[in-house]
Amino acid sequence: MKLFKTQREIENLHIFLWLMKDNAWCHEWRFIGMAFIIPTLAVQAYLVWQAHKDMHEIFHAVAVLFWIAANGIWMTGEFFFDDTWRFAPECLFGAGLTSIAFYYAVHFRQKSQSAPME
Repeated sequence: MKLFKTQREIENLHIFLWLMKDNAWCHEWRFIGMAFIIPTLAVQAYLVWQAHKDMHEIFHAVAVLFWIAANGIWMTGEFFFDDTWRFAPECLFGAGLTSIAFYYAVHFRQKSQSAPME
């Protein structure tokens, strides 16, 4: 028996996990926040794997994976290291932005090349 029948159900689980992680971070509930990093990343990694066949989805899914990883490191730094762990999250946010920028650069270039001439 499959626990989740549709991709949308998995995406909704992911939203719940992400909100729990960020809510715990906001309230400074260290144990809960840290406990939700791994399942949130794991579900997003699964969503990346599911999206690998669709170019329109994979770059966005990878960007979200980078985003969540960046948030997890940032949160850890705030909780335990006097907020001195900003460099790694900055790099991961940059990687996520690069993923999206690459997709849209390619996507819009392909669209403009395939547009009919007037």
